[in-house]
Amino acid sequence: MADQAQNFGALLRRLRLAASLTIEELSEASGVSVRGIGELERGRRGAPQRRTVAALADGLAPTDADRERLLAAARAGRTPGYSPVGVRTSPRGIDDFVGREQELAQLAALAREHGQLAVEQGEMADGDPARDSAPPRRDPVPDPAPLGLGAVPGTGPGQPVVVAVSGSPGTGKTTLALQAARQLTERFPDGQLVVDLRGMDEDPPTPAELTLRVLKALGVSDRDLARTGPGGHPGLYRQVLAGRRCLLVLDNARDEAQVRPLLPGTGSGMVIVTSRRMLTGLESVHRIALGELTPREAAALLTSLVGPERAEAEPAALAEVARRCAHLPLALRVAGNWLAVRTGWTVRLLADRLAQEEQRLHALETGEIRVAAAFDLSYRQLTPEAARMFRRLCLVEGPTAAAGAARLTGQPVFDAEDTLEELVETGLLGTDQDRYRLHDLLRLFARSRLESEESPQDAARARAALHEWLLETAVVAGRWYEPDHGAPPPTWQGTVDLSSADAARRWLQAEGADWLAALRTAAATGRHRTVVDVAEALHWFSDQWIFWGHWPEVFGTAAASAEALDDPVVAATQLNYHAWALLLCEGRPRDSLVPSARALEAAERAGDTVQQAWAHHYGSWALRLLGEYTASAERNAEAARLFEAAGDLHGALQARIGRGSTLLDAGLVEEALASDRDTLAFLDSAGDRIKPHIALMGRLTLHMVMGRAYYGLGRLDDAVTHLGTAIELGRESGNTGLESRCLTYLGTALVTHGRPVEARAVFTRCIALGAGADPQRIAQAQEQLALLNADGRPPEGTAGTGAEASAVEEP
Repeated sequence: MADQAQNFGALLRRLRLAASLTIEELSEASGVSVRGIGELERGRRGAPQRRTVAALADGLAPTDADRERLLAAARAGRTPGYSPVGVRTSPRGIDDFVGREQELAQLAALAREHGQLAVEQGEMADGDPARDSAPPRRDPVPDPAPLGLGAVPGTGPGQPVVVAVSGSPGTGKTTLALQAARQLTERFPDGQLVVDLRGMDEDPPTPAELTLRVLKALGVSDRDLARTGPGGHPGLYRQVLAGRRCLLVLDNARDEAQVRPLLPGTGSGMVIVTSRRMLTGLESVHRIALGELTPREAAALLTSLVGPERAEAEPAALAEVARRCAHLPLALRVAGNWLAVRTGWTVRLLADRLAQEEQRLHALETGEIRVAAAFDLSYRQLTPEAARMFRRLCLVEGPTAAAGAARLTGQPVFDAEDTLEELVETGLLGTDQDRYRLHDLLRLFARSRLESEESPQDAARARAALHEWLLETAVVAGRWYEPDHGAPPPTWQGTVDLSSADAARRWLQAEGADWLAALRTAAATGRHRTVVDVAEALHWFSDQWIFWGHWPEVFGTAAASAEALDDPVVAATQLNYHAWALLLCEGRPRDSLVPSARALEAAERAGDTVQQAWAHHYGSWALRLLGEYTASAERNAEAARLFEAAGDLHGALQARIGRGSTLLDAGLVEEALASDRDTLAFLDSAGDRIKPHIALMGRLTLHMVMGRAYYGLGRLDDAVTHLGTAIELGRESGNTGLESRCLTYLGTALVTHGRPVEARAVFTRCIALGAGADPQRIAQAQEQLALLNADGRPPEGTAGTGAEASAVEEP
């Protein structure tokens, strides 16, 4: 390449001299920069693109024969020639590349904006399409700063744009960079170089070695290299890159120290650095963090590998394969290639094979590509503390915070946080604000390392320490919502913020998967008192997170533990909680009658009036939902009597709410409204004798029931007022489950009364609630939005008397 570049340069110089033109005069005539022409004539630049050669030829006005010779020399100079080890001068993308549209668009935008900036500042190298019409630069370009003396790349005037692409092993960082290079070819006419920094090797090449390789790939002659000597190579490196508009991909970087000397200080080029590390020490760079593909992108990648016919024949199996691969590009490619060469295999066969966790990493091997080997390269570079943390994180069910991770290793919380951040920096751990997570394949790899490097006893002790802390903290957090407790006692020394009920709720929801796993382990190992204590502490909190999906399991497990303790009062309590969970969380009123009946029996045996009252309350609720209104009213009246006898104001409030709901569902709307107004007055008179969050929950429910009642009467304005109040109370308390119910009631009322524009906004708000909302209400809101006509009129068939709303159960 160097000789070919010199041949072009020598010919250009001869033709210029033959035309009696100085470099400045040729620059004026052609529009190519003075510096660019000088570099070309000295052979320090590869041959330019055809458009630039044509501009030079126009300026020289040679004979047809000389013009053809110039074009031929340029073509020869652009032919790939010598390429040093680890450097590619013609990067090749991947034909079946899918996804990463946003990242590719970001890279293209940076290249485009930077190119425009270079044009406006007159610093663009020749060969760029925009440069051909730009006036040549006359002012001299200062020599770049010597290597290591602090020249920092960025996006300021005369600086190349630098993008750091980071991500876990197997996320496709190199593939993205190569695809971007392919798409940006026209914007970098002076060439593209891909340099493998071999950052994961035990002995990666030094910056000096890499600098020399790039210089050779750029066509710098051995004579110039020898003249400057090794000490002058860094300056020559920057000088050469400063005069070229080229794309440099520094692939597989180890750390900042390896990358920093290779970043040009000036010029109009672009540098893409890929690394498993985040390279946070680099300044003035744009950053792109790669994660897993979306399910849609993962399916598209597998389809491109196995073919559309096999993919379309088994879409569910294909989606399962993608999920088992954690939507990780490397794993997906291995799985897809596996199927591509085994044409007799069905996609389901591979999905079933990947379903076996102990065999999954072994199954994700093909040829020389092993997913586990990619993980191992990063793992071997960890400090001992980080390696131990990584291994033990497989013991955590879901995302965890530093306080929980600290229990796995016995570190102080701040030290654990530093260790977790080291794992994030190396690409082995994902993060979302203050929580950390392993994706499924990394979790399996961590488990394999734990089993290989630590004893079962050490692993069991780490798990037990975490579980004990989770359950202890769950009890303290849950008691914020218990009438007889509230804030943690002054003696409690916790490592998480439980300073308010809202903070406690956030912790319980964020750690739900982990404390549930700890509860299961406690039940399986016979720690029944612990199970009961946790469930008891979480009873009133469960109203705040109704549709989590696991309350029937929590209270069903606690009921079994209570019966194992042979304590009838505790058993009656937990059976009542289980009845509540079946009623409200899963909508199974008939099934709920079984635990409520058993609770009544146990409470009567123990002589516990309060639990007898709750058993009647839940029995009344179930009978109401089953349409047995007379029996429901009788059971509710008995519950009210028992609550009053026991002096239980919180229970009495629920019985009063239940009475109004039974009247409403029985069609006695006016009587229901009167009952609800009396209950609101009861709340007002009780004052602070009823816990604030319980009173708020009661008001929310009452306004929701009254809104439904007014809707049934056709009094839309009153319905909107009460449902609006209930919605705001739900938002205020963070109870997205009941808020979603109120929103669908309000949306339905608005549609029925010919106000579809407002209804559309309400249904949209419901859908936006996301996690914690009632899944059935989300589906209902989506269906209603689909039915609304584009012109805003209510769709045919949605008008009604309101029975469809009043027939829906509420707590």
